[in-house]
Amino acid sequence: MRPSNRAPDQLRQIVLEPEVARYAEGSCLAKFGHTHVLCCASVEESVPPFLRNSGRGWVTAEYGMLPRSTHSRMDRKRTAEGGRTQEISRLIGRSLRAVTDMSRLGERQIRLDCDVLQADGGTRTAAITGAYVALKLAVRHMQRLGAIEADPLTDSVAAISCGLYQGTAVLDLDYDEDSNAEADANFVLTGSGGIVEVQGTAEADPFSEEQFIQLLGLAKKGVAELTDAQTAALNPSA
Repeated sequence: MRPSNRAPDQLRQIVLEPEVARYAEGSCLAKFGHTHVLCCASVEESVPPFLRNSGRGWVTAEYGMLPRSTHSRMDRKRTAEGGRTQEISRLIGRSLRAVTDMSRLGERQIRLDCDVLQADGGTRTAAITGAYVALKLAVRHMQRLGAIEADPLTDSVAAISCGLYQGTAVLDLDYDEDSNAEADANFVLTGSGGIVEVQGTAEADPFSEEQFIQLLGLAKKGVAELTDAQTAALNPSA
């Protein structure tokens, strides 16, 4: 039995609330159960030095946790500069760039700020899923202004965690499960089923190829549901 009483293949309650930040070109509050991440997209009319005069744009991300997003307060500087913070920031950026045609952006950068307001496991997966919605809204904003013509986003992207908890493959780990799992993995997949990145770790004994395939199957189911939620958030009147 899972601590949350969910079925093995059941997501937590998912809420993707678009356009929550007044000044950002795109924004989304992603809620995976008690994990809440605010994702804001900012359009900048410049690119990193290595892309100057290339005619290509860039998408990047910064991830952080508020000091009291967890059970005890973390130092603000430590949350901003830790190795885990940098690793997750890069993961989010890679995930979004995987579905972005940089040649259609022109020489401009879109920066995604993903701030964890409340953490209960799966903050990176919620950040990627919400950041895509924020990015899509920023792209629409640019198109309305005539800054770009063609949509640079070639697919959607979302992420979910899976793991082995008490010998059972389960979807979307919360903190209680993640901290006691025999294995856990994060899957970043596109809406069309492409694999962007997989991060998997055995916490005790190695897990088998058969178990990995089980986790991948759960991830595909979960991302399909997240893709539907992204579509609904981006088209609320449909």
